[in-house]
Amino acid sequence: MGEQNQDAEAQDAAQVWEARYAGTDRVWSGRPNQAIVDVVSGLPAGRALDLGCGEGADAIWLAQQGWQVTAVDVSPTAIARGAAAAAEQAVPEGRITWQVHDLATWTADGPYELVSASFLHSPISMPRTEILRRAATHVTAGGHLLILSHAASPPWATQHHHEHHFATPAEEVEALGLPEHEWQTRLAETRSRHATGPNGESARLDDVIVLVQRR
Repeated sequence: MGEQNQDAEAQDAAQVWEARYAGTDRVWSGRPNQAIVDVVSGLPAGRALDLGCGEGADAIWLAQQGWQVTAVDVSPTAIARGAAAAAEQAVPEGRITWQVHDLATWTADGPYELVSASFLHSPISMPRTEILRRAATHVTAGGHLLILSHAASPPWATQHHHEHHFATPAEEVEALGLPEHEWQTRLAETRSRHATGPNGESARLDDVIVLVQRR
């Protein structure tokens, strides 16, 4: 029964996200997240895993900085768009490995010098903390886990989920439960950025940024 429930949830996640991507020409801006650029620019390039890569902007930017990237998303349409964008931007063939998987059931092969998860949120149930903890086991010694998350809903959100709790930086770190003798917190803070909404609205959004390093 448990396996059947997991299969059903995986199917639901795939359907939800594929419908979102297939229902429009583009979901995201095509630009890498600024926090990724700011934080990762100071790290030596190596092997990177992009969890929930969407249409691939972060993965493409990482590859352009010299990283060997594995980019994973549950939506085939998102992955196809990412691969197409990488080709358009002349990313060397083989620099990014694009994979379609449900992160709830997928296990990385690693090891990686960087695992990143940008706004790994879902409108349906998802074992987010479990996914992040499992991915952390594939970070090599000296490598980093980088998590970007929403600190609050954007003002243009059509549905405000007042019951949803947006984790603080400290809560994100605590939820990971990584052993202190194995991991060191390098960054745990909230940063503001300018964003433009779907109808041209302008606003400042707050993001939680957590960077931890395996000792």
